[in-house]
Amino acid sequence: NIVMAAQMTDAHRRFLQVLMSHGIMEGSEARKLHRCSCEIHQVYYAHDKLDDFISTINSHLQPLFMQIRKGMSEGDGKAHYALVNLAETEITKMASDYTENELELFRKTMDLIILSENGFASSTDILNLADQLKTKKMKKKEAEQVLKVFVEDKWLSERNGEYTLHTRCIIEMEQYILSNYQDVARKCNICHSLAIQSQVCESCGTGMHLPCVRKYFRAQTEPRCPQCNDFWSCDIP
Repeated sequence: NIVMAAQMTDAHRRFLQVLMSHGIMEGSEARKLHRCSCEIHQVYYAHDKLDDFISTINSHLQPLFMQIRKGMSEGDGKAHYALVNLAETEITKMASDYTENELELFRKTMDLIILSENGFASSTDILNLADQLKTKKMKKKEAEQVLKVFVEDKWLSERNGEYTLHTRCIIEMEQYILSNYQDVARKCNICHSLAIQSQVCESCGTGMHLPCVRKYFRAQTEPRCPQCNDFWSCDIP
């Protein structure tokens, strides 16, 4: 039984083009774009059919090794959609945009963030790496500029001098991170996607995103780990 992929219409093409130009889009923006694309091209629109609409696009992107993926912002739990290239690892994809020492700084920043307890790295710690780069040392001023570009390009997010991985980076690099940081990278026990900023059960090591922790324990009188049922000792955000 060969299931024919649903037809790609101009509405699908418009949606894809706009998403490509943004790189990543918040759920509410994607829903607006879905509606707008269907209305402009007079294609059937149903507000609850965005995921089906995206599946159609994905079935046509498959031979190109591209895919629109859905992920979650670790800060507020909102859904996001990003266009992901499956043919090359994300680090090689970044190689066309950055110099070798900029990439090395990014990798080292990623190490700091993923190996940290809270999923953040301070600008001080990152800038201290600038003159330890093997490829070519960087001056702190130069490194500050590069970090700014990583934030603009949505690979990193910055809050009060603390850096973490941007939602786009997490969606695009999930596989890379899971295979390169096997000992420390973990998936959220609730939504099963990669968790960088998370809380971890002291008894069994189960991890959960902060928005997932909030949602999961909202209905419980006493917070207990969904895996081992021990008392959840972290402060509920």
